[in-house]
Amino acid sequence: MVAQYHREEAEKILAPASKFLVRHGMDPKSDWKAGHAGETIAKFAQTGKFDLVIMGSHGHGALANLVMGSVATQVLANCTVPVLLVR
Repeated sequence: MVAQYHREEAEKILAPASKFLVRHGMDPKSDWKAGHAGETIAKFAQTGKFDLVIMGSHGHGALANLVMGSVATQVLANCTVPVLLVR
């Protein structure tokens, strides 16, 4: 039941982006994972043999990241695939 919930939520979030890419002549492929975000993204990028991970960053600043951490920081720390952060 939990896996079904995660699948449905992922499909709701990914559908608009996939439709946009299809309209612009691309063939998007998507997948979803559940788990600790930074570690899960890094592991998926490595096992999926991707060339690049592109992530957005909210830019909370060094102090906020020190106290709370950030997914982007965790991906950078755990990923062997190059990461491009977009602010």
